[in-house]
Amino acid sequence: MHPPAAPSPEVDAYIAAADSAAQPILQKIRQLVHQAVPGAQETIAYKMPAFRQGRVFLYVAAFKHHIGVYPPLTTHDALRHELQPYANAKGNLRFALNQPMPYALIARVAQALAAQYARKP
Repeated sequence: MHPPAAPSPEVDAYIAAADSAAQPILQKIRQLVHQAVPGAQETIAYKMPAFRQGRVFLYVAAFKHHIGVYPPLTTHDALRHELQPYANAKGNLRFALNQPMPYALIARVAQALAAQYARKP
């Protein structure tokens, strides 16, 4: 079992600077990633909160009308099919702030991306 990762002050600052509607969502996603991928470390990369296990496997960003999750999932066809309503042309995910947030789905994406990037050299 991995020890719990320490919160990143940079990620704290990013969340504090986000729109008030996005802040609780970002906090919940942060919590879910840590539950789904124990031992994941927080950082800021490309000016976004990111999670790593050796290498970054997930980026999250708040925008005016949505939460973005990057990079696209390229494995796990069944999950990719479930993500179609949220995927843009490049496969990155957009979750509208004015819709219920599919937290369980986002947690599954975090797990799948962590596994996808653990297999890459």
